[in-house]
Amino acid sequence: MSTRILIADDAPFIREILKQLLSDAGHKIVAEADTGRAVFDLVKKHKPEVVIMDLVMPGLNGLQATQQILSKFPEIKIIACSTLNQEDMILKALQAGCCNYITKPFNEEQVLKAVSSNNEGALKHG
Repeated sequence: MSTRILIADDAPFIREILKQLLSDAGHKIVAEADTGRAVFDLVKKHKPEVVIMDLVMPGLNGLQATQQILSKFPEIKIIACSTLNQEDMILKALQAGCCNYITKPFNEEQVLKAVSSNNEGALKHG
């Protein structure tokens, strides 16, 4: 089943990898953001079902952007994306309302499993 996804990451190559991987799996990429500030406006405009959120971005970070999005759009599933050595950030992301996380470097199975588990409602944010 196709999911409407917004990818938020300040690294263009990460956005490109995720876009290709998710598109190949049949998902629809509705928008891409390179800053935390841009994410909220793009969410309002494109109404994604899932946001893949880099936690470390310039300006508004992924945690702040997650809280801002979920305060207005609690139905959106947000998947945190972070590097392996940032377990404390992943915990903070889950506390902020992210429903899942993927770690960089990620693999195809990890990303697709995180997106599909969100569609099935297996993980809900609190």
